[in-house]
Amino acid sequence: MTGQNLTMAPVRPNALAPTQVLGIASAAMMAVSLILVFVVAPRAQVEAGGDVQRIFYFHLASALIGFGAWIVTAVAGIRYLRTRDFKHDRLALASAEIGVVFIAMVLLSGMLWARPVWNTFWTWDFKLTLSALQFLMYVAYLMLRAGIDDPNRRARFAAVYGIVGAMTIPLNFLVSRVLQSVHPAVFGPSVNATQQGGFGVPTEMTLILLFCLATFSVLYLYLVRTRITLQEHADALSARRAELLSQ
Repeated sequence: MTGQNLTMAPVRPNALAPTQVLGIASAAMMAVSLILVFVVAPRAQVEAGGDVQRIFYFHLASALIGFGAWIVTAVAGIRYLRTRDFKHDRLALASAEIGVVFIAMVLLSGMLWARPVWNTFWTWDFKLTLSALQFLMYVAYLMLRAGIDDPNRRARFAAVYGIVGAMTIPLNFLVSRVLQSVHPAVFGPSVNATQQGGFGVPTEMTLILLFCLATFSVLYLYLVRTRITLQEHADALSARRAELLSQ
């Protein structure tokens, strides 16, 4: 029965063709993003970090993609619970694996900005702590999957965990706007208007930020499609192995 479930979604021989297009597009867009951020974008005010603030174009884009990856994992988990179709479980896994990379980029880029502005790499502010917790939840999701051998049981447990993990996303967005947080609210006002290093996004920076977000979105799609293709091959191989052992 397990082998039959896993073979319901055949490996697509032409799956890499659009994936390669996404890869080329993401590489080209990344090159343009680097030029826009480090050459075209204006220098920020000293209190926002000066040139160091340029990292926030990538920091914010990584955060939005990392949060979006959780949502994709949760939605894919819901669809798996409804249909028991492993293609949704593959999408949930791929999105989680790519999402943990983007959240790691958020933490690292945030620390690089914080050191010259806050004079420390890390502070146990609620928003920063929540971001670290989200990274650990991503890791725990992957560990949970690795610790369960039965594919059906693994997919069910992972789906429920992914849904629960996605509930932290709206909380993260609200923290710097509702609570007293040292983390700047990039969009919209925050409770603490005198945050150290606080800043908004001027109009001339918005287009560059949106382009960086588009670049990371294309990169995310490329990585997810690549990971799904690899998982399809792995599932087909596992199903074939199980079929041979049952003979």
